[in-house]
This record gives sequence, C-alpha cells and structure tokens, in this order.
Amino acid sequence: MLLAIDVGNTRIKAAVFEGDTFVLDAVFDKKEAVEKLENIFRQYPVITKATLSRVGFLDETVLEWLEKRVELYKITSDSSMPFENRYGTPKTLGVDRMVLAAGAVFKYPKQNRLIIDSGTCITYDFVDADDNYLGGAISPGFRLRYEALHNYTAKLPLLTLESPEGFIGDSTKQAIHSGVVNGVLQEIDGFIERYREQYQVLTVILTGGDTDFLAKRVKNTIFANPNFLLESLNHLYQYTINK
Repeated sequence: MLLAIDVGNTRIKAAVFEGDTFVLDAVFDKKEAVEKLENIFRQYPVITKATLSRVGFLDETVLEWLEKRVELYKITSDSSMPFENRYGTPKTLGVDRMVLAAGAVFKYPKQNRLIIDSGTCITYDFVDADDNYLGGAISPGFRLRYEALHNYTAKLPLLTLESPEGFIGDSTKQAIHSGVVNGVLQEIDGFIERYREQYQVLTVILTGGDTDFLAKRVKNTIFANPNFLLESLNHLYQYTINK
C-alpha cells in the first residue's frame, strides 16, 4: 500500500492506495500531522511507502518522523515528469502544479488539458496534446478574496464562503458574496472560454477544496474530481518506480 500526502498552504490531505484503488482519504491541520498519520498507519500497518508533495510549510521533525516509518519519495522540481516542462522559470513552478499536470497526462492522454485547482489560490495549468506543459495562471481563491475585503477596508465584515441569494446584492453581506462568488465563476468560465478559442478540443479538470461548490455553478463542461492531486501523486509514483 502507498500513502500519498499533499501538504497545502493551509491543510494536509492524505490518501491510501492499493494499486490504483483509492482506499482512504483524510484532511487535517498541520499541527495534527503526526497524530493523524499515526492513525492511518495503525489502520493500515502494511503501508511501507509514501509519496509527498509540499507547497506549504511542514515542520522538519514531521518529515524526519515520516522517513523513519516508511520509504518516502518527495516530489521536487527535479523529479521526473511525463511532460516537457516549457515554463519560463521551471524551478519556481510549484510541485502541486507539476503533479496535477502529470496526472492530467496520465488520465487524459494526447489531449489539450486545462487543470483548475481551487484552494487558497486558484491555479490554471495547461498541457497540450503533445505533452508540453506551457504554464497557466494564479489568482486568489475564495478565502483570500473574503480576507482581502475585510483586511484592506475599514468596515467590511469577514465572511465565509456562501452562495449569494441573487446576482444583485441587496445588502453589504450579499454584495460581498455576489462579488466574490460571481467574480470567481466569471473568472473560471472566462479562462475556459479563452483557452477554447485557441484550443477548440479541450479537456478541463476541476479539483481542489472548493470543487463541489464550483462544479454545480460553472457553466462550462468539466471533469470535477476533488481528489485529483492525490490520485495524480499515486500515478506519478508508479510512473517513477516503473521508469
């Protein structure tokens, strides 16, 4: 069995795989990392290997503890990938974006692929049908937009994600929800339409913590999979071992 771990900007996601079979997934705060991972090892003592993608901070003592428990494969900017990286600054490309691009190559071979990951940030990553990673875009996610409105104004309240009651907000609260939610939806649909202007045949994958909320509201046709990064970690590990 393989343990896949994704260390994000705010939380950790983990999953257990037996071959290609998704056995278990968990989401937890970084301060709970050892406790929650220990619980997973207790449930599945046959786990001997783990793969890890990290964009957020993780205490080195957690990594040291993990390396004593299993054979750990850490994804870095130097890791072998199933695509040609044509990013202008490849060393600055987040490993999470690399893993998502790799997963798109494995899952949707020889297609133009746009991967949209909605979490702390919303990232857009494009891999063409010839498996060239060309880049994409980064913008603030829902939480960052709500926090920015609160932190950089004198009186606007701090709200959490909620679907607006209507497009025209009839109160300050509803105006904020309309601006944030509809702004994100218009952005995502706009990006998809721009890509489709250049690449008429386009596969769009939506993932990340806000997948379920967005999938019901984005008007374009997409493949929604909140666990796509974890599944991609599993496929990338198998690709690396086999290679």
